[in-house]
Amino acid sequence: MLLTLTLTACSHSYYIVRHAEKAQSTNGTIMASPNDPPLSEKGKERAEALKDELKHKHIRYIFSTNTTRTLSTAAPLSRVIGVKPVLYDPTPDSTFINSLQALKKNVLIVGHSNTVDDIVNGLCKAIKVTGDLPDNEYDNLFIVTYKGKKIKYRRRTY
Repeated sequence: MLLTLTLTACSHSYYIVRHAEKAQSTNGTIMASPNDPPLSEKGKERAEALKDELKHKHIRYIFSTNTTRTLSTAAPLSRVIGVKPVLYDPTPDSTFINSLQALKKNVLIVGHSNTVDDIVNGLCKAIKVTGDLPDNEYDNLFIVTYKGKKIKYRRRTY
């Protein structure tokens, strides 16, 4: 039983998602901020679903790029658990991956279609996601769990 408690205490997970659905311009109207669009109504619903999925996962850190859509995706969970998002560079590199690994706590990382693969693969130390996510995929939840020296990877939808 002591061994089980020790292994559980050494376990932590990284939850990596792409931002939720972003609003699109309609009827030829131009958005106020086309390079930094807000979430659509469906995206807001997905952000709430993410909160419901992760609110009991003991998330201690939330990382987000400095865009409206990533911050809005993280916002419902952030409010419920009282963890303010930490901004990271939109091009995650080995320094960022190493800083995540050093935390040894449960972490949510909200990224983009072209960065989620880099984050997941960096945390897994192997290719698990073979490329950028398709433009129409917003429902993937990538989970990388460290248990001692073992790394477990899961991909599911939420």
